[in-house]
Amino acid sequence: MSIQVYGIPNCGTCKKAFKWLQDNGIDYEFINTKETPPTREMIQNWVKSLGSTAMRNTSGQSYRALGDDKKTWTDEQWIEAFANDAMLLKRPLFLKAKDGMAVLIGFKDKAEVVRQKLGL
Repeated sequence: MSIQVYGIPNCGTCKKAFKWLQDNGIDYEFINTKETPPTREMIQNWVKSLGSTAMRNTSGQSYRALGDDKKTWTDEQWIEAFANDAMLLKRPLFLKAKDGMAVLIGFKDKAEVVRQKLGL
């Protein structure tokens, strides 16, 4: 199975995920969201799978710059924000390459949970 991983190369969490994937012999394709931002349609599908709350990069400058009204935003408003600024997306984001389904965001789960979510 092929996995796509969205993120940025200098992200510490992404680096940790890449190392884990490599150490476990798992093939993946890396997509740099700064160079190739996801489309609005892709983001809509990811929000359906994971929810907008899980997808928020709450530790980034882009998130902090949004203002307090972000606390009451709808999924549609978050989809628009993610589409306009990919730095608002939590990283890394894992997709099953064959169907583009988002299966995991972030990289804090135990190895067995990651394997299960990635279908390994």
